[in-house]
Amino acid sequence: MKPVTAFLQFRETDWLCKTADSLRKSEVVESLVIVGKEDPRGTGCCSDTRFLKSASIASTAAVRQMADLTDTEYILVYIKPFPLQLSRFALQRMMQVCSDTEAGMVYSDYFENKEGKLTPHPVIDYQEGSLRDDFNFGSVMLWKTAAFREACLGMDQDYSYAGLYDLRLRVSEKYRLIRIPEMLYTEVEQDIRLSGEKQFDYVDPRNREVQIEMEAACTSHLKRIKGWLAPEFREVSFDAEKFPIEASVIIPVRNRVKTIGDAISSVLSQETDFKFNLIVVDNHSTDGTTERIREFTAKDDRIVHVVPESLDLGIGGCWNEGLFHERCGKFAVQLDSDDLYIDTRVLSRIVEAFYAQKCAMVIGSYKMVNFKLEDLPLGIIDHREWTLDNGRNNALRINGLGAPRAFYTPVLRKIRVPNVSYGEDYAVGLAVCREYRIGRIYEPLYLCRRWEGNSDAALDIAKLNAHNFYKDRLRTIELLARKKLNRVE
Repeated sequence: MKPVTAFLQFRETDWLCKTADSLRKSEVVESLVIVGKEDPRGTGCCSDTRFLKSASIASTAAVRQMADLTDTEYILVYIKPFPLQLSRFALQRMMQVCSDTEAGMVYSDYFENKEGKLTPHPVIDYQEGSLRDDFNFGSVMLWKTAAFREACLGMDQDYSYAGLYDLRLRVSEKYRLIRIPEMLYTEVEQDIRLSGEKQFDYVDPRNREVQIEMEAACTSHLKRIKGWLAPEFREVSFDAEKFPIEASVIIPVRNRVKTIGDAISSVLSQETDFKFNLIVVDNHSTDGTTERIREFTAKDDRIVHVVPESLDLGIGGCWNEGLFHERCGKFAVQLDSDDLYIDTRVLSRIVEAFYAQKCAMVIGSYKMVNFKLEDLPLGIIDHREWTLDNGRNNALRINGLGAPRAFYTPVLRKIRVPNVSYGEDYAVGLAVCREYRIGRIYEPLYLCRRWEGNSDAALDIAKLNAHNFYKDRLRTIELLARKKLNRVE
């Protein structure tokens, strides 16, 4: 008997036949099983295969049936319905690595066929904090059948969308998930959107039902590995320290001459019954941004224009410059240099939220607009997946916590902001909610401009992988800290 049973998702007959032919040529596939709503074999396609009727290859029911239908040493799952082309000996290589490392599952880099153009697509290594349900394994995963079945035995929830996610979390609790840094196959990529267009998919209201299931699966995993935290928080005393001013808006900026004026004006227009200032940390701009800031400082002494001595600062390092400045207020409030507050009451609403919700951090919501401030289709990003009971745990699964962000200054000074230009906000959000309550405002507080000047508008795969790996590392660090906290308690 050959060692592999392969499961393929069905959508279109020609595509299915091409993938099936590629798998047959591998010489190690014992049987092919088509997964789909309709059986394609009546059309004459893949008549030598078996059929698993399921609305989704990612459901718990489908995963359990895969285990039941397999009597080989390995299970191959191909999750895309588009044509797959394996390189020669690809499956043999995956089997070899799986056996040598005693992995529960192996995956690999691949080539991506976008509109006929072939480009390499490396993926990233799995780590303990790789809890995102959209972690990219590629479309081909080879599972050790024993590990696959063992995980299925523990499944106590029936998911329509999160079955495969639940499976890999359970397998990862006992086995390694190993990446092979070799291009072992070619897959067709139909989603040709830029990185900046994809990053908000998980907060799209149309995906809410999926996200609820993913959260449930992740929460169960965190409880099993002792990384879950109950909704019990440290109290915040807002009178513990004296500050020169109630609130400071902090804007890190470098080379944003097109937008910095609008951002500054939106802060100065705020109407409050308390004193506030604006700390602009100008990271050695060279495009006229510095001169534009000086135009404002000459007219309004509420603006603190900081040019750091250091030349090695990222956005996080610039935040620390503002945070530890002697004129920083009790609450440090974020605004990006591309964006602007939606009205004149934003700062007041944020400060009111701190006192009303007794929290160390407040996260608002925002509206997506283009450079001309015209609404974009996704509209309001409100991160309603955050709940007081489980938000701090679900934060380890999702890729961000929302914006604008504001902090009780003593707490953030204790944590400090990592000196990076990506993920620094996520890092401090995770650290804050480990101990403190995060307050929420679900109405939009600012306009988030999406334009070609955004740092994440169109990332290449190397940069995107670096960002994703860093956020996974943040999750790993935070998960280990929470497990340590649970052991102490």
